[in-house]
Amino acid sequence: MRPFTHVRATSLTQAVTASTRADGARFLAGGTTLYDLMKLDVETPSTLVDITALPGLHDIVPGRRGLVVGALAKMADVADHGEVRTRYPAMAESLSKAASQQLRNMATVGGNLLQRTRCAYFRGGAPYQCNKRVPGSGCSAIGGADRGLALFGTSEACIANYPGDWAVALVAFDAEIEIAGPRGTRRIPAESLHREPGTTPHIETVLEPGELITRIHVPSLPALRASTYHKIRDRASYAFALTSAAVGIEVAGGRVRDVRIALGGVGARPIRARDAEAVLRGQRYDRSLAIKAGEVAMRGARTSSHNAFRVPLGVQTVADAIGIAMERV
Repeated sequence: MRPFTHVRATSLTQAVTASTRADGARFLAGGTTLYDLMKLDVETPSTLVDITALPGLHDIVPGRRGLVVGALAKMADVADHGEVRTRYPAMAESLSKAASQQLRNMATVGGNLLQRTRCAYFRGGAPYQCNKRVPGSGCSAIGGADRGLALFGTSEACIANYPGDWAVALVAFDAEIEIAGPRGTRRIPAESLHREPGTTPHIETVLEPGELITRIHVPSLPALRASTYHKIRDRASYAFALTSAAVGIEVAGGRVRDVRIALGGVGARPIRARDAEAVLRGQRYDRSLAIKAGEVAMRGARTSSHNAFRVPLGVQTVADAIGIAMERV
């Protein structure tokens, strides 16, 4: 790990100012991803701006119009919050199925949104080439060990996948991300936060220099009450998704009035599966319809001999998540 300067901010203004004054500064919250990458020499910040003491960003506030979560709230606290578990089950499950209990006790929900890929070539260093780590160096993952890498949103420069769970649930239910920075505050759809790699895979989000996530806003949608986050992985805990799906359903008169589907584990960023939603909307649920929705959701996947198994697995994941949501209607 390389030497760095530590600055402890006590206000948003101080945090933003400290970040913009130092080249290569990074915000420090839980540190559960950042410290790992610093030890691997993937992240080499000159300055860590510690934001853990910022006031007002640790709250979990369910209200009539929706849920507001401060970016510094711990993953475990949000996952275990009684009202979140009752009214927003997909949100709670997406957090409780991530990482280990020890990490969830430390990691923040804002930091979780910004975690970086677990692609072994990104984390492995020399002799591997990685355009995320060193722009323009190449991508050893293409034609390499890509079993768990992205099937959607890839480019000739990068096939790494987005590893998170919480963001998938947020994208499914039209959540918004509140951001503070040098030019003030703004809110963007959660679906717009992450970028596909294109020719610049090292630029992973739309955050500008000096900006940080301050709050997450989740609207109170009827489909959220009958929702789930379904995650398939190699082992039951402390593993990243091979495929996952956040699904919520509202039924009226025996037919699906509203449905939300987002995919995780398979894309360069979380994927809202609107074409799959259209398969179900206005229909009476049955298993064959859920399978069809899963097939539509996974249509267009770019596969190799190592990861093609995740397409039928993804179909079943979506179908099973729809079934779980229907049981909660």
